[in-house]
Amino acid sequence: MSEFSLWDIVYNLLLAGRWTVLLSLTAFVLGGIVGLLLLMVRTAGNPWVVRFVRGYVELFQGTPLLMQLFIVFFGLPLIGLDVSPWVAATFGLTLFTSAFLTEIWRGCVESVGKGQWEASASLGMNFTQQMRYIVLPQALRIAIPPTVGFSVQVVKGTAVASIIGFVELTKAGTMITNATYAPFTVYGCVAVMYFLICYPLSLFARHLEGKFRNVAR
Repeated sequence: MSEFSLWDIVYNLLLAGRWTVLLSLTAFVLGGIVGLLLLMVRTAGNPWVVRFVRGYVELFQGTPLLMQLFIVFFGLPLIGLDVSPWVAATFGLTLFTSAFLTEIWRGCVESVGKGQWEASASLGMNFTQQMRYIVLPQALRIAIPPTVGFSVQVVKGTAVASIIGFVELTKAGTMITNATYAPFTVYGCVAVMYFLICYPLSLFARHLEGKFRNVAR
């Protein structure tokens, strides 16, 4: 511990925290894109596509994120695809995020009344136009609070990536603990940093939820 001051510990954790934030943003953005595509094809109503998307969502919601990362990191090399911890973590978290966002957004789309669909259809709009001009703008207002709230789960989920060797905040905390033999100090700092990342997102989600509830009234 004498070789590491408190500032050294905090500084190194801050460096690792950049990767936690970057991984969270990357997984959330890519997961959002995949989730939106899955939502569109599921809402289109093809029975086989609906079954596929439902199975996809249930698979990733019903299995631990840790197992998903293990399969990606250790399974892909078995078919000749060697991936780095960064690629494996990004890919695994993207699939995980897309499954949850698809389900969140599906509920928001279904909350839009059938009358809106019928009215837009009577105006001669096709499915794409209905979604773009009528349904999605209304669903967006409902979707923002739970979407922002789920981003907190994505941030915390990045900690699991330490198991496959990706050096983010949790992994850096473990490495520093092994060097300093000061687990309480190190993991205390790790917990504070996660809190500083997640708590503002939680407050923002709560603010948006209250704001849109008041608008609905």
